[in-house]
Amino acid sequence: MMKKQYFLNAKIIDPKNSLDEIGGLIIGENGKIEAIGKKVNQNNIPSREKYIDLREKFIFPGIVDMRVFVGEPGYEYKENFRTLSNAALAGGVTSVVTMPNTSPVIDNVSMVDFLKRRGRDKSKINIFPTASLTKGLAGTNMNEFGLLNKKGIIGYTDGTQTIQNTRLMSRIMRSAYDLDALVIQHAEDNELSKNGQVNDGIIATKLGLQGIPDYAEKIIIERDLTLLEDFNCRYHISQISSDKSVDIIKKRKEIIKFTTGVSINNLSLNQNDIGDFRTFLKLSPPLRTEEDRMSLIKGINQNLIDVIVSDHKPEDEESKRLTFAQAATGASGIETLLPLALELFHNGSIKLNKLIECLTCNPAKILKINKGNLSVGNNADLCIVDIYKPWVVKKERMISKSKNTCIEDKKLQGKVLNTFINGVELFKC
Repeated sequence: MMKKQYFLNAKIIDPKNSLDEIGGLIIGENGKIEAIGKKVNQNNIPSREKYIDLREKFIFPGIVDMRVFVGEPGYEYKENFRTLSNAALAGGVTSVVTMPNTSPVIDNVSMVDFLKRRGRDKSKINIFPTASLTKGLAGTNMNEFGLLNKKGIIGYTDGTQTIQNTRLMSRIMRSAYDLDALVIQHAEDNELSKNGQVNDGIIATKLGLQGIPDYAEKIIIERDLTLLEDFNCRYHISQISSDKSVDIIKKRKEIIKFTTGVSINNLSLNQNDIGDFRTFLKLSPPLRTEEDRMSLIKGINQNLIDVIVSDHKPEDEESKRLTFAQAATGASGIETLLPLALELFHNGSIKLNKLIECLTCNPAKILKINKGNLSVGNNADLCIVDIYKPWVVKKERMISKSKNTCIEDKKLQGKVLNTFINGVELFKC
């Protein structure tokens, strides 16, 4: 049995329960939240009890990261459950949705069993696995949602691939509607993005690289939202990157129900950051123009975009230290997700409550999981943050196994000091 824990004088933000106040938090002996808010103060806790004074510090619900690639099984040399857990905890992330792009692919019941066992034995965080939409991620045969739902799979996605075949997509949606399954689509037209490396435009021309046009994303979103009018399943656009996409979402949000995510990379960086072939900034979707970035910020402020993800995709140095065309796509980002998001608060782009909502209760609501909140009676999954603490991103200090951060040497403001899961402190800065 653990001892009761008392935290006082913190600034508590919990968008799910509309909490934004200075107060305290009591974690019970069972690791659950016993009381929270301004009613928890020195006057009403037992005088002999020790408490931790969190003056000037913030308490947020544990972050729910909806797009995370873990190397197990098959790519353990890039990341495994243990290293992913430690990196996540350092970033205040307590729950992750893992992508099925492993080797072998997570597309059947025995692979799900293996993953859950592995996750339970090696991981300290809450793992919510997705399975692939199609067998072997081949984009031809639909997966068996019914069987996998029973195994506790919380959503279906082909990860970095897109369902190109419209007839198959309509069958997937119909089946997902019947079984109340969540479809997560990475929106990109294959033909239009073939061999593409960066955003189509002036930077692509300057670097002599094949570009990926913004309408490659737009076309798939338009197609899927058109299908969604007939098959109204639970549908989530994994991440958008352009003003054109925000525009369609704005038009369609009034007519149909769906949700949208954005990567913190596309919110914080633009194509100019690529400089001279910095392969660590080779991302999917690619970094686009400053206008696109501003449009995505506006999309969050207007409730058009629901979720911010890290799109954590660990790649070993060998896969990145290649020519731009040959280098692997993706960046490691789970431990910098919150600090990078806080930059948007510090520079006045997005209100703090809104950011925390997009990182906690919004993803939990889409996934139908009881996480990302500080409700009384719930497991105490939370992080304590000094949102003003300055630090510099150094890859050698990163906890993730792969050090492919796209913000090396960036000065950030905001550091996670402690992370708790089920009331147990699993990370301390």
